[in-house]
Amino acid sequence: MKKTTSEGAAMTVADVLVSELAAWGITLYFGIPGSSSLPFVDAVRKNPGARYIVVRHEQTAALAASAYNKFTGKIAVCLTIAGPGATNLATGLYDAKEDRASVLALSGQVKTQYAGPGGIQEIDQDAFFRPITVFNNTVADPTTAVKLLTRALRYAVIARGVAQLSLPNDVQAEPLEPAYCERETCLPAVTVAPTDEAVRAAAEAIDGAARPVILAGFGAMGAAGAVLDLAKTIQAPVVTTFRAKGILPDEDEWVAGVHGPLGTPHARTLVSESDLVIACGASFSDLTGIPGDKRAVHIDIDPLQLGKHPFVVAVWGDCAVALPRIRERVRQREDAGTRAWLAERRREWFDRLDREADPQIVPIRPPYIMKVLSETLPEDAVISLDVGENQWWFGRNFRMKRQRFAMSGYLGTMGFGLPGAIAAKLAYPEKTVVCITGDGGFSMVMADFATTVKYDLPIVVVVLNNHELAMIREEQREADYPPFGTDLTNPDFAAFAETCGGAGMRVTRPQDLPEAVLRAVQMNKPVVIDIETDPKRFE
Repeated sequence: MKKTTSEGAAMTVADVLVSELAAWGITLYFGIPGSSSLPFVDAVRKNPGARYIVVRHEQTAALAASAYNKFTGKIAVCLTIAGPGATNLATGLYDAKEDRASVLALSGQVKTQYAGPGGIQEIDQDAFFRPITVFNNTVADPTTAVKLLTRALRYAVIARGVAQLSLPNDVQAEPLEPAYCERETCLPAVTVAPTDEAVRAAAEAIDGAARPVILAGFGAMGAAGAVLDLAKTIQAPVVTTFRAKGILPDEDEWVAGVHGPLGTPHARTLVSESDLVIACGASFSDLTGIPGDKRAVHIDIDPLQLGKHPFVVAVWGDCAVALPRIRERVRQREDAGTRAWLAERRREWFDRLDREADPQIVPIRPPYIMKVLSETLPEDAVISLDVGENQWWFGRNFRMKRQRFAMSGYLGTMGFGLPGAIAAKLAYPEKTVVCITGDGGFSMVMADFATTVKYDLPIVVVVLNNHELAMIREEQREADYPPFGTDLTNPDFAAFAETCGGAGMRVTRPQDLPEAVLRAVQMNKPVVIDIETDPKRFE
């Protein structure tokens, strides 16, 4: 007996693939429908567990899918058309590639009889996606569709990257009996346990160090408790990469803050004076700024990251598995002096941030904005951070409690903030979700604020509106170039939000900001807070 859909029709290739994805717990799709993906879009419509978030630009779809994986570890799908739909995914998929986020892209393709030069919206998608993906193929034969899909998922999970399938329109619509399909087995997650030899070598190196420092990276975000346990055991301070900011609360007695140009001075001092860095899930980016000659024990689930920084000991393993085993072997230390020194440096740093957050200056200064957000946002809020000057101030001045945040890391693409917030609200509908962005980043993707209204996604968009590409202006200043090409002519962002059906607030006076943020958080609708902001740093 042939399998049928809920509407009684025989199952198509598209129906079977959507059902297969649902069986693996993958039910969230981002994209824009079109002629070359219509059978697949209809299969999503007919599947009761699937949800298709139709965005205004495919870049938003890919950035949202990337952010969804960064926040949850789960896979979302980009579902788009051939040609321009596929090419518009590129920036968001490159973000996923660079930050090792697992994403599945399903792209329509022209009918197989037209494959070759001359088809409308036809490009060589195999060639186009090849540099971006860990798996990339075209389904030319319906009988291979399920096997290729399950293989794509396996690659996306294990290789932590983008898997892409192109599906010709006519192949999508072909009838297919799922019971006779060949499959490969997907893995929901990958955990790597270190060898006993590596654990023993790491413990010996740590025991031999007089001033060890723990460097927590994004790869350790799921191992916060293990990081803290090791810090307490060996009495070592914890510095973080920018992407790992908030792995532990900034108030924690062992946390020294972010290391790098926007980090704390005492984090730099600790690393400079240390004789061993215990790097947990850190990729040693140039912005983290760990000196190349610094001795390191490097723990990472990705073996290709090991050796990126010269190491004393390399531990291939998941931080959540490796750190507890290392902690069991290292010697317990007592060093009240380190804790007291950290407490004093933390107090000095927080006092400095408080002095910078002048509540009287107009236009409103970014340090004051970050202070208000730190004090007003719920402790379990989820934050999507855009790229630009807003990012610099967040990294330096926002005080994390138990909030989670994600950003575009290695690619550093403006426009990540709003798509990331959409993904976060879909992942955590019960939590307060906040997008912190600038006028440049928001205006790149602002059409999709209407998407938050359409799907009833109450998020708070905080726009630092300084009428400039202020980060670029600062880079020009540091390179001794005059400001050029960085001025922005902006619409009224608050009025735009109202026009879309959301709420808009414009804040020009510092004393009005706390109440505006509090009101926005309490509203059950999408909100834009347009804050008139000073573009200067410390001039």
